[in-house]
Amino acid sequence: MKAVLKAGIILIACALASMESAVAQPANLGCSSEWSGTVQTLHCGGGVTIVAESGAGYTLLDRGHKGRVDGVELNSKAVLIEVPAKPGGNKFQVITPQAIAAVRGTKWAVDAAEARTSVLVVNGRVSVGPRAGSQGVTLGPGEGVDVEAGAPLTVKRWAPARVSALMARLGQ
Repeated sequence: MKAVLKAGIILIACALASMESAVAQPANLGCSSEWSGTVQTLHCGGGVTIVAESGAGYTLLDRGHKGRVDGVELNSKAVLIEVPAKPGGNKFQVITPQAIAAVRGTKWAVDAAEARTSVLVVNGRVSVGPRAGSQGVTLGPGEGVDVEAGAPLTVKRWAPARVSALMARLGQ
């Protein structure tokens, strides 16, 4: 009986341990997945590419219920998103605890931390606003914004060191 109990406890401990470490998203919603070093790259329908930092906590979204990715809910760490320009359709969104970043036809990075979300545009334009519904901003290439509860949104050109540090985390 003790052996069965020990086996059961070990099984539960292994299951819990795998849940905590299973942060990366499996490929689904028409996406293929590959790992390179410390980043996971998802290639999805419609030319969408998502690069996730190792350990990033995120979920792929199908807000339009069309069987393809049209958003990411990001809870921790960083993702780099590339969405080709296409006429019409819904904007691709990255939703974090503090912000919503929406776009068509661009490449941008979103870094979600406990109290702040940072958004950087590599190319194209991205609309960013707090989840609370306050006034948003639009970012262009090289511009970024930090979103914190109750703080105004200030668009800034990020210092090269900050851009390099974030992009390095994403294998860029």
